[in-house]
Parts: sequence; structure tokens; C-alpha cells
Amino acid sequence: MFKGKTVFISGASRGIGKAIGLKLASCGANIVIASKSVEENPKLGGTIFSAADEMRAAGGNALAVQCDIRFEDQVQAAVDKSVQEFGGIDILVNNASAISLQKTETLDPRRFDLMFDINVRGTFMVSRACIPYLKKSANAHILNLSPPINMNPKWFKNHLAYTVSKYDMTMIAMGLAAELKEFGIACNSLWPVTTIATAAVQNLLGGDALMKMSRRPEIMADAAFEILKRTVDFTGNSCLDEVILREAGVTDFQKYSVVEGTDLYPDLFIDG
Repeated sequence: MFKGKTVFISGASRGIGKAIGLKLASCGANIVIASKSVEENPKLGGTIFSAADEMRAAGGNALAVQCDIRFEDQVQAAVDKSVQEFGGIDILVNNASAISLQKTETLDPRRFDLMFDINVRGTFMVSRACIPYLKKSANAHILNLSPPINMNPKWFKNHLAYTVSKYDMTMIAMGLAAELKEFGIACNSLWPVTTIATAAVQNLLGGDALMKMSRRPEIMADAAFEILKRTVDFTGNSCLDEVILREAGVTDFQKYSVVEGTDLYPDLFIDG
């Protein structure tokens, strides 16, 4: 199903983006790793080049493209290289994101700008650049990694700017689903029920303790796989990883836990 398909993934050098790339590469897809990391940061791990090597080892083709999605010239250059290399783009995964969980008074304006430049503007501009090629594809998909819009005030109380930026990503997915339906392009969002063991969790949110209460990125990759293999009639949905996988018949979720049997910590925007 994915053999020969070209998948453009922002922020695919590590974490969830890389896991999705590896899953689709194992099915023979061409993976475009559009990320900033060309030199490894010990706290983060991985570069676009090491990720590309892993995609090829998994069975796919890969193109490593240095790209900061805050800048539309870099986005367009990355899209142009992808089309030149693989002939088109069939799937877009808007994974790149910035996070800062601070209250309004204490949030540095530069952190605000970073989140909105990447999460909102970047998602919009990458989508915009890919749309002309998605229109030419059969069963084209856009998948934004962003949460269902939960209007419970507690999700605005402690990190207003981050919340709005992530909800904006979901609204972009909802809007594009309506805008692009006539062109046969599906657009959905995907979010985890529990925290996912990523560099952000390790370095910014909860360290080793929270990592042990998390699931591995592979659960998001498997859920993304299930969404992306559906027909384009499945569009405009705010999906949760566990729900999607249950619909696909998955019953064993322990295999995704970093530490099997440990209580898991609900992710942001998921009411307990």
C-alpha cells in the first residue's frame, strides 16, 4: 500500500516523526526527513542523516533535507528536492513542534514566537507547499500531530500560549479537510492518550520519572499507519492513538509501555 509512496515528515530526525517514518519505510515508502538537525545534540540524539540511514535499513528510500520550517524558502526548497528525488509527494506528516509550558507572565516573547512560528505558521506553510503535489496523488493524506480541541479551562490555565498553538494545528487540519476534500486529500490530526517517551519529555517535562510512565513512539507510528492507509473519505477527524488502534483490533497495549505494568501518565489535553 505504501510501497513507492513519498512521505514528507517535518521533524523526522527523532521521536514520533522518526517512528512514523520507520513504520512507513518498512512498507517500502520514500521518506523525506525534513528537519534542522545536521549535527547530533547528545541531549536529543539523531540527525537527518542517521534517521535516513535507519529508514533505508528498514526497507524504504530516504532523503535527508535540512529544513527549518519557520522559513518558507527552506520549506519550498525541501519540497522541491523531494519532488525532484521521488517525483511527487503523497503524504504529509506535520510533526515538527515547539513546546514551552509557562504561564503568560513568565513566558519569554521569543519562546512565544518560536511556538507560533513552528507549530502554527510552519504547519500552514509546509501544508501550503505540499498541496499542489498532494492534488496529483491517489489517496493523499495530511496528518497533523496535534490534540483534540478540549475547551476545559484547565488546559489554558498554566500554558496558554502552547495550548493555543497546538489547537491552531488542529484547526488547520479541520480547515484543510474541508478545503481539500474536493481534491481527494484527507486531513486529520493525531494525539496520544498517554505521554510518549521523547526528548521533550526527558529534557523539559518530567525526566526519567515521566519517561517510565510513558509509552514508546511506536504506538503513534502504528496509529498513524492505520489512519494513512484509510481512504480519503476518512477526513476532518481529531484522532487518539489508542482509539484508532482499538478500532484496528489491537488489544495489547502493554507492548508499547516503556516499563510494562507501570501506571501511565495521561498526555496534555486528555482529561483523566
